[in-house]
Amino acid sequence: MKSIKETCFYNEVIKELIYPFGNIFIFQGFVVSEINRGVIFNWEDHGKIITEDIACFLGTNGGDLIYISNRIHPYSVFVTDWFKFFNNSYSLKSYFIVSQNAIGIVNSLIENLFFSTKIKRFRNIEMAVNYIKTGLVEIA
Repeated sequence: MKSIKETCFYNEVIKELIYPFGNIFIFQGFVVSEINRGVIFNWEDHGKIITEDIACFLGTNGGDLIYISNRIHPYSVFVTDWFKFFNNSYSLKSYFIVSQNAIGIVNSLIENLFFSTKIKRFRNIEMAVNYIKTGLVEIA
């Protein structure tokens, strides 16, 4: 799997947020995350920090953003923490997961149980970004 840095889209990054647990790439209308191998992603240690930083930078609660989780490394997600995201008045326009392995697909199915809208899955980052850019998902 490819990092967003290895694609033609990288030159469109508005802001890159670098954390010890992974990187976030902010684009016009969408955000791409690449979380490091072995991280157990939870609200308090990761999600809250990312969400607050993006909200501060863009001045949004996320309702106008598409979040793309580019799972280039295996990591775990504490799925019930999605409730904390929504309970803190944040939202997303849409949520995409990019994963090629079976474990990633199964994990996304479990995540979908705790997410307020359907999660869209893609096999590579180019497909996910092109889905947005071709207007299949409208961005502000």
